[in-house]
Amino acid sequence: MPKLDKRTRVPATAAELYAWHARERAFERLNPPFDPVELESKSGPGLAAGTRVTVRVKLGPIEQRWVAEHTADEPGRLFRDEQREGPFSRWVHTHRFADGELHDEIDWSVPVGEGFVAKKLARAFEYRHAVTKADLERHARFKARPRQRIAITGINGLIGTALAAYLDTAGHDIVPVKRGDFSAIDGCDSVIHLAGAPIGTRWTRSLRVEIVKSRIDYTRALVEAMGRAKKPPRVLLSGSAIGVYGERGDEELTEDSAVGARAEKGAGFLAALCADWEAEALKASARVVTLRTGVALTPPGGALQKMLPAFQAGAGGPLGSGRQWMSWVSIEDVLGAIEHALHTDSLTGPVNLVAPAPLTGEAFAKELGRVLGRPSFARVPAFALEALYGESARAALLASQRVLPKRLVASGFSFMHPSLDSALRFLLGLR
Repeated sequence: MPKLDKRTRVPATAAELYAWHARERAFERLNPPFDPVELESKSGPGLAAGTRVTVRVKLGPIEQRWVAEHTADEPGRLFRDEQREGPFSRWVHTHRFADGELHDEIDWSVPVGEGFVAKKLARAFEYRHAVTKADLERHARFKARPRQRIAITGINGLIGTALAAYLDTAGHDIVPVKRGDFSAIDGCDSVIHLAGAPIGTRWTRSLRVEIVKSRIDYTRALVEAMGRAKKPPRVLLSGSAIGVYGERGDEELTEDSAVGARAEKGAGFLAALCADWEAEALKASARVVTLRTGVALTPPGGALQKMLPAFQAGAGGPLGSGRQWMSWVSIEDVLGAIEHALHTDSLTGPVNLVAPAPLTGEAFAKELGRVLGRPSFARVPAFALEALYGESARAALLASQRVLPKRLVASGFSFMHPSLDSALRFLLGLR
């Protein structure tokens, strides 16, 4: 009978490891972005025996419903789940915790495809252990700080979903903020404002209005609500984007560079939008950080999700000339940087949330192709992108922005993925 036995040294006690896994959103945190399963339901509290978890899982081209039940729970030591319905002939998974060690032990069998499933499990648990270890290391930097009640707008978005799980496993109390209802922020310690209509499509007149409302008007209303709160939040981390710099060629850009309409070449809808967006956030009577996020890389969404099918088929390549600078950042460093900003009292104002090694579009495409073992020469002409997306192509896809994380580095932040190679291999589950 096949068996997976995975042990990893981690900087945590058995009690801390158990507590991390017992958090409400731990399952989301452990879900591999390169091969995710869909959580349908969970019944029962925490890790208690009798709790059932139902997911949909893909084994090759086949998608199946999988029901597992927790059959043992020894707080601070272990918990166990067993399959009740699903693709395995046998599945008994024991999660063991000891001081300084994470140990997963799985007895399993399948009717067919044993070799394929073994590779799939090894890849998934390599990722799960790496995430657990990295999270515990990053959270440990702020162990002495009080746990917070954190309100998040845009919590169902690409970054918001991942961030809620990440901060939940750090022990914080996460409060979703529904659009138009700011009552939830009263009594919260911090607000992380990530809401905004998608911009990755052609900017019609009606969409421009929606984009402005979802950022400028929403942020103004949020700041006003913070001012009215009986117990207002002390920190506001507000979303922004490197689009604030506009088209800047080869110029190295830091938080001190001109932005919006004040930039020599920066005038344009996106640059002006981001500048006005930040201005509304900075009116808050709190410590405010505006997160100028670059191209956030994660397989489930955003730019990387759109690129992968073509590159995996051997038909990927740079956009336009490929000479424009692309300031990327791993989703893992987005999460870590936001946690860092929450706890770093000296950090205020604009912060470039990008990796320290921006690349040209051509270099990015070459690196992605190399990691995947595929060619990367199928260039997408600029005129084709402009025909499809109009101004949004010029501002969001073809603009050159060579952005550096000056303030993050100066404040002591350490990147988990400073190079594109390490980011892609981790996010795609490749060695």
